[in-house]
Amino acid sequence: MSVEKVLQHIQERDIQFVDFRFVDIAGRAHHITLPASEVDESTFEQGVAFDGSSISGFRSVEESDMVMMPDTSATYEDPFMLQPTLNIMCSVHTPDGVQYERDPRSIAQKAEAFLKQSGVGTTAFFAPESEFFIFDDVRFESSMQRSFYSVDSEEAGWNSGREEVGGNLAHKVKVKGGYVPVAPIDSQQDIRNEMVSTMQEIGLRVERHHHEGGTAGHSEINFRFDTLTNSADNLMKYKYIVQNVARKWGKTATFMPKPLFGENGSGMHVHSSIFNGEQPLFYEKGTYGNLSELAMHYIGGLLYHAPALIALTNPSTNSFKRLVPGYEAPVNLVFSRGNRSAAIRIPIAAVTPKGCRVEFRTPDSTANPYLAFAAMLLAGLDGIKRKLDPVALGYGPFDNNIYELPEAVKREVRSVPGTLDEALNALEADSEFLTAGGVFSPDFISNYIQLKRQEAREVSIRVHPHEYSLYYDC
Repeated sequence: MSVEKVLQHIQERDIQFVDFRFVDIAGRAHHITLPASEVDESTFEQGVAFDGSSISGFRSVEESDMVMMPDTSATYEDPFMLQPTLNIMCSVHTPDGVQYERDPRSIAQKAEAFLKQSGVGTTAFFAPESEFFIFDDVRFESSMQRSFYSVDSEEAGWNSGREEVGGNLAHKVKVKGGYVPVAPIDSQQDIRNEMVSTMQEIGLRVERHHHEGGTAGHSEINFRFDTLTNSADNLMKYKYIVQNVARKWGKTATFMPKPLFGENGSGMHVHSSIFNGEQPLFYEKGTYGNLSELAMHYIGGLLYHAPALIALTNPSTNSFKRLVPGYEAPVNLVFSRGNRSAAIRIPIAAVTPKGCRVEFRTPDSTANPYLAFAAMLLAGLDGIKRKLDPVALGYGPFDNNIYELPEAVKREVRSVPGTLDEALNALEADSEFLTAGGVFSPDFISNYIQLKRQEAREVSIRVHPHEYSLYYDC
């Protein structure tokens, strides 16, 4: 959409406000709103100024002036505002007009440009499957003398014996028993329907939705694949809609990977493929999983760089409470066709040449999608460039349930890092693949590691409630 068409849309639709948005390093959106009467061609030429020193990890106070540059192809009418509002996603530039090297969206755009320059293909497609929980009540505190969290859900299995207004009607969701039941066990069909309808209203193509495997409102909605930056934009819209529709229903939604102890967590399985024009590059009929040699090298790159990659695809301390055996989490760095216990799965059901893709199951939604998708593409391209063979490197294929393999065999399988600090150590040791083509700068990587180490330290130095259970009577 051109600037002229955006301005025409504002006039024709009687838009009252224009909301300019950007995404920080952690993956959270920020916005500045202008009355529509103040938006003209110069707004799109000059951008919208903001204070970069107030955004964690961006700029120091002596160089704080930053500019949001609107992307006229990334607009939609906000479905939640009382006054008609047009949302526009932006990339961040310095005052002299240069893409800011710490702006995640600019990094995603650079990754797409690097793919074209590499000669491998023209377009990378991504499709994230972002899971979430819907709760009724969430309380938490972390202070000097008290630390706790408490969540509740009317459909949670732990409430089967609770006295409820009007009587307890039972049909609660059992622990690990939430995968695709019908009502009345699935009590949130209407909420997810409204989420889907709202997504469709703003242009997202939704393929399906369902209750996920956990109790207490575990959910998943799948929207259609798109190009790298567009898919990251779409995920930001998706999370915005999920959280605001939940709030409209008097509930709260979280994409936190592991909000409940002893229950399956929420992942963000990411499907990806590369095309050259209209030609899919991952398909070759009759091979393992119908994958081409190029696709196998792409897998080799993902698995070879996985420990470092996970610092970007699973960037929270909570991520590693999901990445433990026994809760359907893909902790083993191997590949397989159709096997959901592998870190990389090759979908084989009803797959066409254009639908042939690789599914990386390790990521979660604490990831900044612009950074995660860009890093995945760069890892795969490095595998293609170096012709990394995942079979020769010992990454599979493993077509049996990995959790049920003999212990001697499992010991030979490489696992994901056990903590955020371990993943950051891996990123420090293996970051060159990210700097190819200037996509990630050394400054960004160093700054990112510093920010994430601070998060890990904030958790590690605090007294944990379970420590009272273990040690109070020592």
